[in-house]
Order: sequence, then C-alpha cells, then structure tokens
Amino acid sequence: MAGGGGEEEFVEADNAEAIITRIEHKSRNIESLLKQSKPVEALKTVLEGSVPTAMDERCKSANWIVVHRAIMAIKDVDGMLSSLDPEYYDILMKYLYRGLSTGDRPTCDQCLRIHEKLTERAGLGCILRCIADTENTVKVDVKP
Repeated sequence: MAGGGGEEEFVEADNAEAIITRIEHKSRNIESLLKQSKPVEALKTVLEGSVPTAMDERCKSANWIVVHRAIMAIKDVDGMLSSLDPEYYDILMKYLYRGLSTGDRPTCDQCLRIHEKLTERAGLGCILRCIADTENTVKVDVKP
C-alpha cells in the first residue's frame, strides 16, 4: 500500500508540472491581451479552463497570479460582466474571495467593486454556491 501512495504522489506531481506549464502559457497570452488593452478578453481567457480543482498549492498559487493580473486590469466592470458568459460567474466569485483574502488594499478594493456588480447580476445564489462548494476551491489565505 505504501508504494501505491508514492506512485499517486508522483503522478500528481507530473500532472502538477503539466498544469504549471499550461498556466505559464496562459500567462503569456494574458500579458499579450493586456498589452493590447483587452482586459475583458484577458479575464475571459484566464477563467476558461481555470484550475480551481487542482489540489497542488503551487498550481493554485500560479493560477491566482494570472487571474489577479486580469482582475486588476478591469476598469469597466459592467462592460466586463455583460460580455462574460454566466457560466463563469461562480468561478469569478471564487477568485474574488481569494483576492479579498490577501488583505492587499488595491486588490481588495477592486475585488469588492467587482463583487458588488457581480452579485447584482448573478444574485445571492452565486455567493452561496461559491461558499458551499468545498471541492472546487481556490487557495484562500485566512489570517487569524
């Protein structure tokens, strides 16, 4: 049995490396979109195929960095939400809570602005689904 657990960890580590590689590729695409002044497209791209289910903390952290860049570039929140497919609302909400957990003032301010508009558009159910979903989580640093 002990050998089986080691193999699972090795396979998960290989999978984590593949995910990190995909995140790095996505990061380059996001940077390109941001340089072209297309923050909404950057956010859509980062949310597509997002990895909230990845168990590896390195993957969650690497993905958060890319998501954070896209979130911070959004100026027109209403415009962003009107062009974002509703299927991404819950994923975006999870990342907003991740951003709020950082305690970083500019990040929190931006996340709260988006949170307010997203809640108006998606309803309270979006918040409840986000909080109740314990399987598909993004890393949240809770400070005592």
